[in-house]
Amino acid sequence: MDVKEIIDRFYPCDDELKTIYMAHANAVAGFALELAGCHPELGLDKEFLYEAAMLHDIGIFLTDAPRIHCHGKEEYLCHGYLGACLLRELGLERHARVCERHTGTGLSKEVILKNGWNLPAEDFLPETLEEQLICFADKFFSKTKFLHEPRTFAQVVESMQKISDDSVRRVNEWAGMFM
Repeated sequence: MDVKEIIDRFYPCDDELKTIYMAHANAVAGFALELAGCHPELGLDKEFLYEAAMLHDIGIFLTDAPRIHCHGKEEYLCHGYLGACLLRELGLERHARVCERHTGTGLSKEVILKNGWNLPAEDFLPETLEEQLICFADKFFSKTKFLHEPRTFAQVVESMQKISDDSVRRVNEWAGMFM
């Protein structure tokens, strides 16, 4: 099953949600590939980068986020974990790992427990360079205000400051690697 077939399976209608999903996924994939192209020394798997970037938010339809036309039952924070479950059912473990590790700059077990979030008490932190790059690229494009125009790096850092010092540290580390 290719990326388009997977997206069409979970987003069968050409509605507002699919339009938002596709715009965001294409923006993240394009930026990730652009950054990868600037760093051939990293040996990044560009085919995988494209596929995983296109699928990283596959679980949003299961969440309750009316602002982006999602009318599911789960908290939006869970979309990465839920998407990973969907992709694992399709045998796409590597892609699933990107889904579950892209929220914020990744979520640690400690942060999940501290905040009482409805997620398994595990570390969901990007490990591979591809996971890190997709997570980094995702920070520049929201599904609302920054759907068509990317955030500046200063805006990305500002948004990470609201999460944690670790998030700021990771995004700065990734900027040094990928920009």
